[in-house]
Amino acid sequence: MYEFDHLVIAAQELEAGVAWAQERLGVALQAGGQHARYGTHNALLGLAEGLYLEVIAIDPEAAPPAGARWFGLDAFSGAPRLVTWVCRVKGLAARRLPQGFGGVVGLTRGALSWDMAEAEGGRLPFDGCHPGLIDWGESAHPATRLADSGLRLERLRLAHPEAQALCAALGEVQGGRVEIVNAALPALSARLLARDGREIWL
Repeated sequence: MYEFDHLVIAAQELEAGVAWAQERLGVALQAGGQHARYGTHNALLGLAEGLYLEVIAIDPEAAPPAGARWFGLDAFSGAPRLVTWVCRVKGLAARRLPQGFGGVVGLTRGALSWDMAEAEGGRLPFDGCHPGLIDWGESAHPATRLADSGLRLERLRLAHPEAQALCAALGEVQGGRVEIVNAALPALSARLLARDGREIWL
């Protein structure tokens, strides 16, 4: 079973992505760090129930990576937007990976270390509607280091022309927040609720 971990917002520039997210969410994001393997950097926001949100972009000061960047960032363009999500999978390195993933790599950022399933060509299956797969192992989860934003993820809606195949590939996701619908074009949207009752869509 997959366990919901975090949302991923991509941006061409991290500063623009953070500004976009903060304007919509009404709360400040916290600094993240750099990912040397992929030449990216990020900012983070804690959500209720141990989830979080990540804004990620190519780091202009990083050396170009040897392979494709994750989350399809090599081909990303346009305004910042929600592009995918990530699920926790215990014992990821020993599991058979779904179609579209090539292998598992060990990553570090500061005090954090984790295993990540690498998507072939850097593009997650089902146009990003299939989540990235992560195993935090013995590391403390990033959400434990983040301030309480007062925001809760209520629903992640995945729209895809191959909705039935996506359902079969995902199986059950712990937490019951995921809705999969058939649509002509792939799209992701997330509904969040603020403590003051505000409804926010990404």
